[in-house]
Amino acid sequence: MNIATTRGATKSSLSLPNILTYARIAAVPVVVGCIYAQSIMDQPLWLRWVAVAIFIAAGVTDYLDGYYARIWNQQSAFGRMLDPIADKLLVSSCLLMLAADGIIHGWSLWAAIVILCREILVSGLREYLAALRVSVPVTKLAKWKTTIQLVAIGFLLAGEAGDQVVPVVTQIGLLLLWISAIFTIYTGYDYFRAGIHHLIKEDEG
Repeated sequence: MNIATTRGATKSSLSLPNILTYARIAAVPVVVGCIYAQSIMDQPLWLRWVAVAIFIAAGVTDYLDGYYARIWNQQSAFGRMLDPIADKLLVSSCLLMLAADGIIHGWSLWAAIVILCREILVSGLREYLAALRVSVPVTKLAKWKTTIQLVAIGFLLAGEAGDQVVPVVTQIGLLLLWISAIFTIYTGYDYFRAGIHHLIKEDEG
């Protein structure tokens, strides 16, 4: 690798959009740690508000990294690879922590399981389609799914602390989680259909 290529890669990996993505990944252990300390170690409820604030900030970076990458023409293969990984780490870790916390329980666990299974399925399909140089664009419905999912998790992170302010905060979060799970099934089917289509074509070829 020559010097110019090395410098280009360094500049790309340290661009503002990628730094925002790193920040989203760094937020994961902080959010999980706050909920763990409050719920498992019986620490003060204000830790849930800290978790919510950091989670919201992480969600904002999800929008800003793509926005700045487009307007500043700083889109990169590294960023496209890391961005969905950061999203999945944040969502999956929060769902698992909320299940351990007991906020997500009973039938609502199925909504979380559907979301987690879809994330694993889509990750595998994306890897397979990428090997075939096939791109599956993100639909508007998928973006809405992500938005509802993040809002649901935000409500659930507030949990008991939120219920002390508005008694239905947790219930709203669980309802939105189910809505997100329904959207997840539909959007996941789009990826699955695209993957099966190209798999059949490759076998026939």
